Amino acid sequence: MEGNQLFPVFLKLNQLHTVIIGAGPVGLEKLTAILNQSWQAKVTIVAEDICAEVTEMAARLPRLSLQHKSYEAGDLLTADLVIAATNNNVLNAAIIDDAHALKLLVNVADKPDLCDFYLGSIVKKGDLKIAISTNGKSPTIAKRLKQLFSESLPDELDITLQQMSRFRNTLEGDFSAKVKKLNEVSAVLAEQSPLTVAPVSQQQSSFIPFRLLLYITIGLAITLLIAILFIIKLYK
Repeated sequence: MEGNQLFPVFLKLNQLHTVIIGAGPVGLEKLTAILNQSWQAKVTIVAEDICAEVTEMAARLPRLSLQHKSYEAGDLLTADLVIAATNNNVLNAAIIDDAHALKLLVNVADKPDLCDFYLGSIVKKGDLKIAISTNGKSPTIAKRLKQLFSESLPDELDITLQQMSRFRNTLEGDFSAKVKKLNEVSAVLAEQSPLTVAPVSQQQSSFIPFRLLLYITIGLAITLLIAILFIIKLYK
């Protein structure tokens, strides 16, 4: 089969233990990516050399611990996820072998072919998260799409999510009536037209149709998700 074969998942990092080997610039980048998505994540850093930024983070975050030492296989015994962020290919290979021996998933920085999982580009608007993957083919495209989504999606979308959540719990009637009402409410996400879009530069104007399609897609996705939740609720 052709195309992206990755299966997107959202991990509860606050309930898992992530071990990162390496605390230089690459280790800092991986750690920052994790903490940006879950500041309550439990993370252990194992490294001989630890940069000042990582040390400062550890001082502020009680669930981030540092082990100023050389890596040993036993460092992975309590891990759920492993990230190899060293510039030593021999050491990275040993980390992979040790992790797989424990049936753990491992990410190797800048080595897509050696990874069991990737840290993708993520757009976050409150409770809304969109993960972007190019199957490791082009981080530049993923970064550009992240920028586009971040600029196109209004911050107020999170308010809509919270309101839809509260509204969902107030609906009565049969399933079809609930879906109809939710369709009416969520349709506001697709109501923006080119005439109501604020003036943009010539460079940005080509993205207007994309934004409209984006709003429609989000509206449909939210409606479908809520419909599924109601089905589960009705047939419990």
